[in-house]
Amino acid sequence: MSYQVLARKWRPKSFETLVGQDHVVRALTNALEQNRLHHAYLFTGTRGVGKTTIARILAKSLNCETGITATPCGICNACTEIDRGRFVDLIEVDAASNTQVDAMRDLLDNAQYAPTTGRFKVYIIDEVHMLSKSAFNAMLKTLEEPPAHVKFILATTDPQKVPVTVLSRCLQFNLRQMAGTSIISHLQHILAQENIPFEATALHLIARAAAGSMRDALSLTDQAIAYGGQTVNENEVRAMLGAIDQSYLFQLIDALLANDAAQLIAHATLMEDRSLSFEAALSDLAQLLHQIAIAQAVSDSVANDLPEREALLGLAQRIQPETLQLYYQIALLGRRDIGLAPDEFAGFTMTLLRMLAFTPNDSQVQTAKPQLTAAAAMPQVAAKPAEAAISSAPILTTPSAAFSPAPAAAVTVTPATADNSHANHNSADDAAEDTSPENKPSSGGNFNGNWRGLVDELKLGLARALAQHCELVTYDENSISLSVPETQKHLLLPNYQEKLSSAIAQYFAKKIKLEFSIGGSGNTPAKQISAEKAHAQAGAETAIEEDAFVQALLSDFDASIIPNSIKPI
Repeated sequence: MSYQVLARKWRPKSFETLVGQDHVVRALTNALEQNRLHHAYLFTGTRGVGKTTIARILAKSLNCETGITATPCGICNACTEIDRGRFVDLIEVDAASNTQVDAMRDLLDNAQYAPTTGRFKVYIIDEVHMLSKSAFNAMLKTLEEPPAHVKFILATTDPQKVPVTVLSRCLQFNLRQMAGTSIISHLQHILAQENIPFEATALHLIARAAAGSMRDALSLTDQAIAYGGQTVNENEVRAMLGAIDQSYLFQLIDALLANDAAQLIAHATLMEDRSLSFEAALSDLAQLLHQIAIAQAVSDSVANDLPEREALLGLAQRIQPETLQLYYQIALLGRRDIGLAPDEFAGFTMTLLRMLAFTPNDSQVQTAKPQLTAAAAMPQVAAKPAEAAISSAPILTTPSAAFSPAPAAAVTVTPATADNSHANHNSADDAAEDTSPENKPSSGGNFNGNWRGLVDELKLGLARALAQHCELVTYDENSISLSVPETQKHLLLPNYQEKLSSAIAQYFAKKIKLEFSIGGSGNTPAKQISAEKAHAQAGAETAIEEDAFVQALLSDFDASIIPNSIKPI
């Protein structure tokens, strides 16, 4: 017996086995049980969502020998013949191949004759929007008042092209795209029945590539089984689909957050060496940014079985929401414009560099002149100085109704040393202690346990992301044991480990054995830097809020401080 593809073998044969489209199933089931049958149905939706399948199940329900029912028996002559595509009173027409009016007239001329063996003569017209205008006009009268023994079931992927005169004569059902979870669940069931080993991550990739089409998902699964030699695993599905390894995407975002242009270009070069699709990379990057945004808004909505769950939640805590939205918009624009670039590599790298250029960073804040613009001329006020830098955008807004002065003037506040300035320097002093000359590891000497200082001294490229997310566990003269948090385990790539080991060996002029484990308390250099920045930010905001001049503006002019406009020096 010849092989039957999964999309045909597992085509649902009853409403109970139909996946998704519950709103259509419920309406049709109630109509069949109450015998409230319409003479013409129109099913709309994208490819592979079940339009023809539902039409055939409806044909069985109308012609089952047990009577009109929502649960056809599946074993009578009518049911089995319909399943095999040989039922004489079920006429399936491909409108794309029969667009002319003559074909439609022949079809309608035969509709007046009674069914041969069934209860109803059912016409399924697929892609009905392909019919010509004359063909539509020819079928209007019959479609509105067909013989009692005739049922029309129309299907289309483009209902906008169907004349409203036809739409008004049909009972219309809009079939939705399949949810990714429904596709994955159905594929798991099918592969278990077929005794095909699979990885859950591979099914996530197939469901994403199917874009809501169950037929496409089954076709891709067939292809994956053949490609993987009777198995469906992540690496082979990624290679088959040309999908981007998620670790690349996480590394790109880490490099963006670290403001490291060298790492961005190096990652892009590695992707080019592997002949990965940069257009697909931008699409996957936008998809990842969307998932991170969802994780920020509703962390519980991230599926527990999602392989990248911990990494997603980790990035959701590290990226500012406004920065995330900026990255997402740039990724979409980069994907749109990549065809206009000299080549895909140039388009991809320029998109990454655009993200980097627009990412807020400390250097941009420090170069901005701290100034405060008011809407009217005001005298200089002796104020308690605040040790904080204000971005070039005004941090205060004054309602227009407060006053209507003549010419506007600018008042400039120059930060000086505040009384409580030592509080804002605590974190900076702590950082200085870690990297002071006596605490820095000596080149060619033994390691003294200052891992953060060592990382700052090493000449690292791509491996810096791994080094900054490592926590020192133990060390001796010849070995260093490090732990990596669960959320950053994707950084434990062999080439990263080799580069880090090589850099340490070159620094100390001898071979140092590195041992990696997953876990630890998470007290990594990256976390320390993040905590110091947060502490400095809190100090800057407190200094601004307690500044006498700022308080006077808030009180006298009903002004307000714009959030996120204060940056520490």
